[in-house]
Amino acid sequence: MSQKDLAQTIPYGDLGIIPLESSRSIGEKVDAYIARWRNEATPGTSIHFNNYKKDSYIIDAVCPRFGSGESKGILNESVRGKDIYLLVDVCNHSLSYKVCGQINHMSPDDHYQDLKRMIAAISGKARRITVIMPFLYESRQHKRSSRESLDCALALQEMTNMGVENIITFDAHDPRVQNAIPLKSFETVQPTYQFIKALLANVSDIRMNAQNMMIISPDEGAMGRAIYFANVAGVDVGTFYKRRDYTKIVEGRNPIIAHEFLGADVAGKDVVIIDDMISSGESMIDVATELKRRKANRIFVASTFGLFTNGLAKFDAAYESGLIDRLMTTNLIYQPEELLQREYYINVDMSKYIALLIDTLNHDSSISGYLDPADRIERILKKYNQK
Repeated sequence: MSQKDLAQTIPYGDLGIIPLESSRSIGEKVDAYIARWRNEATPGTSIHFNNYKKDSYIIDAVCPRFGSGESKGILNESVRGKDIYLLVDVCNHSLSYKVCGQINHMSPDDHYQDLKRMIAAISGKARRITVIMPFLYESRQHKRSSRESLDCALALQEMTNMGVENIITFDAHDPRVQNAIPLKSFETVQPTYQFIKALLANVSDIRMNAQNMMIISPDEGAMGRAIYFANVAGVDVGTFYKRRDYTKIVEGRNPIIAHEFLGADVAGKDVVIIDDMISSGESMIDVATELKRRKANRIFVASTFGLFTNGLAKFDAAYESGLIDRLMTTNLIYQPEELLQREYYINVDMSKYIALLIDTLNHDSSISGYLDPADRIERILKKYNQK
């Protein structure tokens, strides 16, 4: 449904957007898109459209802290009867606060606590609460392999018990975690369309066909997204699997001994290595090295979340040595300025996509067309003469 058609349907409630400080940048972009669309639209004339056109839908809300490091959520305007959308980036490590005079950088736990504070401040007065959490909190701790906690499942249950109706995340590490809340709405969105669009816009001589390109999954866990990307782009897919040393644990995981490849010949082909996140970057560099050893042409790295926990030095060296050609991550989580300045970096902007989801959901309309972007991918491939 187009934005023009949406404006003729009655909203679920007056729209309110609360981007926590961690998501302030992308939240303001999302707000600007929706404000522009609605001010250009011709909405219905009923009472339900009284507050439809506004310069901004952002609710004034803050989470101040005491000197001890404790905090509280405060709403500085009414949210009664509103359809509220909370945005939070649990990976934003750039924010800090003082604990007894000492600087403490905010961790995912701190961001999640602030989210709960804001939900508690709403106190059930909103008509509906939707949480948009691009990087799902504790999503890497999604299953139990020994006597250990199931943090992600607990967080999902906690949010829904507090009154959250919908949870939207992007490229969940394992979507099956939604089984923890089977009666609530949980959507995990793939940014495949945005990756393809960014690649076509920034690499003019790319050729998306089976003779010139392959999609590579760096491990068995990423096969689903790699197969989808390959199918809609009309190219072949390959995968690596990790041989690990299960006799020891280093930094919370079993160390990787080697990457073994399964797939067709990559010699002379451009390849896209796609995964949900780049943490330290070691796996991506190892996979790229193995592909170059197999005579792959250009290597493009695409990841929804660029954490870069060990900095960018590895990727700088890989680019300078010709190992990788371009690196793509989204702005769904915090991007340090040094990353944005790298000449090999492609920033995949997701703010318009989130705005479309919010605007559509606020009208209580289906978002299935955005969750399965096959038609839009087909159109963008034709636009760039890739079909």
